[in-house]
Amino acid sequence: MKSSILSSNPRLHLNPTGRRRLDKLSTPRPRPSAPAPVPAAPTPPGIRTTAREYVNPVDYRHPYPSMGKFADYLALHYDANRTRHAYYRQLRLLHESYQADPATLTESQLRDYFINLKTRKRWKPKSIRQALAAVKMFFVQLLGHSDWTLFSQIRARDHDTLPPVLTRQQVVALLVWIRLRRYRTPLKLIYCCGLRLSECLGLTIHDIHGREGKLIIRSGKGCKDRVVPLPASMHRELQRYWLFHRHPLLLFPNVGRGSNDPQTVAARMHAATGPMPCSSLQRLVIAARKDLNLPAASVHTLRHSFATHLLEAGAHLHTIQQLLGHRQITTTMVYLHLTHQTTCDALRLMEQLCQALPR
Repeated sequence: MKSSILSSNPRLHLNPTGRRRLDKLSTPRPRPSAPAPVPAAPTPPGIRTTAREYVNPVDYRHPYPSMGKFADYLALHYDANRTRHAYYRQLRLLHESYQADPATLTESQLRDYFINLKTRKRWKPKSIRQALAAVKMFFVQLLGHSDWTLFSQIRARDHDTLPPVLTRQQVVALLVWIRLRRYRTPLKLIYCCGLRLSECLGLTIHDIHGREGKLIIRSGKGCKDRVVPLPASMHRELQRYWLFHRHPLLLFPNVGRGSNDPQTVAARMHAATGPMPCSSLQRLVIAARKDLNLPAASVHTLRHSFATHLLEAGAHLHTIQQLLGHRQITTTMVYLHLTHQTTCDALRLMEQLCQALPR
C-alpha cells in the first residue's frame, strides 16, 4: 500500500481532484433541521450502487400468461424489486413442482404442495409464510378464489431459536484472520455500526459524514433510510481505504479478478462499475469460522454481536432498535436472551435466593 495512504495528512499527497473526493468523506454537508437523511447524490451513469441486483419480474420470460399477470400485479403493489422477485420466485417454484400453469391447479393440489413443503422439504416457517403470501395473492387477489379455505388452515409459527453471537474476543480473532484490508474493513464497519451486509457494501462517499460522526444508510430493509453514529477511528480507516482505490462514488467497489499487485488491484477497484459482491465476504467468514472453530456464524452474526455487546455495555434497548433499523421492539428484544451480563445478574440473584433457604 502506498505511503501516502498511511500519511497523517493524506491531503498533501493528492491532486486537486483527489482532495475534493477526500473532502466528501469528512466535510459536513448542509442538513435540514429535521433529523431525516439528506437526499442522495445522483449516481454517475454506468455505476451500480446496490450490492445485490434484482430484476423486475415484469422483464422475465414467463412460461404462462398468468405468471406474467402476477408479475404486473407485484409491480403495482410493491416498490422493491427484491420483494417482487421473492414472491414471483414462490410462484415459479409452484409451477416447477407440477410442471403446469399455476392457474390450472386445484385447491387439493395446492394443499398437497404445502404438505410437501412442511413434512418432506422441511422449509422454515418464514419461507412457508412467504410461499403462502405469494400463492394467496395469486389465487385470491388475481384469480378470485376467495372461497378456498386452505389459506386459513396453514400455520407456520417461528421456532424459539436464538441467533448465534460471537464474543468480543472471537470477533477480534475473526478480523485478525482476514488479513487483506479490502475485506477486513467492510467487516469491521458491519460490526462497529451494526449494518446489514447489503447496506454496508452499497455505501457511497456521499453517505459518510465524518465530522458529524454520522453514517447515512439508504434504502435499507423495507426501503427505509436511517442514520447511525460513525466512530472517529472507523471514519479514519474508511478514509485510508478510499485513498487506496479513489473510486468516484463507491466506498467498497468490486475488486474483480486478476493480479494481486496492490497497484493493479487499486486500478481495478477505481474502474469498478458496481460494489463488492456479498459472496466475497460470505465465503471468507465461512472459511475463518471453520479454521478458528467458531460457532456456526455468518457475516450477519457480526450484526447480532454488535447489538448484544451494546446491550451488555448498558445501551438502552430502544437505542439499539433505532441503530439496527427494527420496526418492532420485539425484534430487538431477542438480544436480551443473548447477553452474558443478564445471565450473570440472574445467576447472582439465584445464588442469593438459595443462600436464604434453610439447610
